[in-house]
Amino acid sequence: MPAPRTSPESPKSSRDKGPTSVTRTRRSLAVLFLLPALVLLGALVLYPIVWNVVRSLFDSSGDGFVGLGNYREMFSDPNIRTAIKNNAIWLVVAPTVATALGLVLAVLTERIKWGTAFKLLVFMPMAISMLASGIIFRLVYEQDPDRGVANAVAVTVHDTFAESSAFPKAHPRPRSALEAAKGGAFLTREPVRSGTTVLLPLVGVAPDVMPDSARPAAAPAAPGKDGGIAGTVWQDFTKGGGGTLDKVDPKELGYPGMRIEAVKDGEVVASAKAGADGRFTLPAKADGARLRLPADNFREPYGGIDWLGPSLVTWSVIGAYVWMWAGFAMVLIGAGLAGLPRELLEAARVDGAGEWQVFRRVTVPLLAPVLGVVLVTLMINVLKIFDLVYVIPPGSARDDANVLAVELYNTAFVDGDAGVASAISIFLFILVVPVMLLNIRRLRRERKEERR
Repeated sequence: MPAPRTSPESPKSSRDKGPTSVTRTRRSLAVLFLLPALVLLGALVLYPIVWNVVRSLFDSSGDGFVGLGNYREMFSDPNIRTAIKNNAIWLVVAPTVATALGLVLAVLTERIKWGTAFKLLVFMPMAISMLASGIIFRLVYEQDPDRGVANAVAVTVHDTFAESSAFPKAHPRPRSALEAAKGGAFLTREPVRSGTTVLLPLVGVAPDVMPDSARPAAAPAAPGKDGGIAGTVWQDFTKGGGGTLDKVDPKELGYPGMRIEAVKDGEVVASAKAGADGRFTLPAKADGARLRLPADNFREPYGGIDWLGPSLVTWSVIGAYVWMWAGFAMVLIGAGLAGLPRELLEAARVDGAGEWQVFRRVTVPLLAPVLGVVLVTLMINVLKIFDLVYVIPPGSARDDANVLAVELYNTAFVDGDAGVASAISIFLFILVVPVMLLNIRRLRRERKEERR
């Protein structure tokens, strides 16, 4: 029989020639290509970490060895303890809220006609730098409602349900017919009698802020045959000087809308509102009562919410952060949502599940890997938050909004203590490491699942 034909090269001889693909490149050649990157990584990452560890063991000048003294000082400083507490709030609240809001927006934008345009608007804050966003929200949170958008909305909503008084600073003169009562009200010193007139002079309201409906005050007319009480409540002040105290003068204005109550034995037996000229009348049953001007007449205008005060400043800055990063979360979650198997969602609906059940039991579990990516990314981001916290809070509330990155900057460049600043940086690095390890572990787990 003829000998079997053999190929020019056997498999063994082919393998002996060495690797032919990038993935089978010799390890030494791979190290050679990676060497420039490893050098840069060591110079830009590893060396600063090691230098900071060493520097944190010396005093502010760098000459005296203090061991762990900088770390003890760090944890005994009230400003740093406040920064650690605020960082904990940031770590829990900001990533959670931004991820949840991004999930809701991603689901909703799939159901509206102009979803792409809406996504563009929500993602647009990501194109703005942190510094510019901080300046924007510093103006948004201004206390003056005429400048701050947040307080303009708050004041509008408040005044819709509880209108402020036009006479917040009005008050009687000393030794007048009125005296101060509890809660900011004013009472007549003596009871009034039916068939008489009463004058209630007030001062304290600037002429240029009097209501447009105010008219020149008029002396009260005598009560009719049925008795009762007639009176006038007015601004007992003549612009430009002149006039007589406790007497209605032609140039003085009435207090339109001022509420007057007749109080007898602690109960209101009658009430009235003053007209544009300040005149009012009460029925005869007010006989023997004392007249009261309730505190509602003098309620201060609602000035809005102290967004940048000590109690709310951290939450306000977190709100600015969520405004910026909710779009980032929405885009990533939307990409994951687009890759979901639609047959599973339709099968759930066919089985009778409502939209909320489909969202909670099908959509969210399937999006769990994407949600994990977004959440971990934002957690790493907020641990080193600096720009917004440095720009938004005013000087009076900056200590209350303090975080570790800002405290690190102030300690190093304002106080000039490089030792404690290095200790803060190492502590901040230690806080970031567990989150990074969690992210690496998640990536490895996903790779194993993909290989299966």
